[in-house]
Amino acid sequence: MNQPQLSPSMMCVPSWQDVSGLLRELEAQGVEWLHADVMDGVFVPNLMLGTESIRHLRRASRIPLDLHLMMMDPETKLDWFDIQPGEFVSVHAESTRHLQRALGKIRDLGARPMVALNPATPLCAIEDVLADVEGVLLMTVNPGFAGQKLVPQTIEKIARLRRYLDDAGRSEARIEVDGNVSFDNAVRMRAAGADIFVCGTSSIFREGGTLKENIARLRACASREETA
Repeated sequence: MNQPQLSPSMMCVPSWQDVSGLLRELEAQGVEWLHADVMDGVFVPNLMLGTESIRHLRRASRIPLDLHLMMMDPETKLDWFDIQPGEFVSVHAESTRHLQRALGKIRDLGARPMVALNPATPLCAIEDVLADVEGVLLMTVNPGFAGQKLVPQTIEKIARLRRYLDDAGRSEARIEVDGNVSFDNAVRMRAAGADIFVCGTSSIFREGGTLKENIARLRACASREETA
């Protein structure tokens, strides 16, 4: 499997009043990505991180963005976000009638396209776009809000996706998991085949430990090779 990487969820930060200080600490701890959720209030029942917030994150940190676009018809809105080369950009298979068009535009912008799937969306939804993506983001909760319980069937879905990608000759493709990535769940997710971990209130921003301690603990959990 690919080496595990962390992608802290910016919608879960304890406070935006000192977000620059938090970002400096994430840089010091070697965090690989900043997960930025964009919600339009239509595809999901919430609003989150608009265009100016995305620009602020780029100005405030050297950590590359991992953009998760939870919005309808994302292919018509990609230009809003000044997408930068090397960034991950995920669009939902459920959100557009023109998935390959959206993924192709992300690639044309120099970014790294990913396709996202909700918990109940079957893996066959991505069969004809495997050549167009660098990875798959699996939602392990229903999207829209932090602090939800894990959908238990998604652990086995991670394992099926890993086999699916390997059988298709895409063993290098990343599997990102998003939703209740707790310390315990991270062990199970890693064993099933996940390698990018979106982390928030159930792990690195969890009360009872410092940010440094929680990141170290999650890295240890996400690196354990156990049987799923």
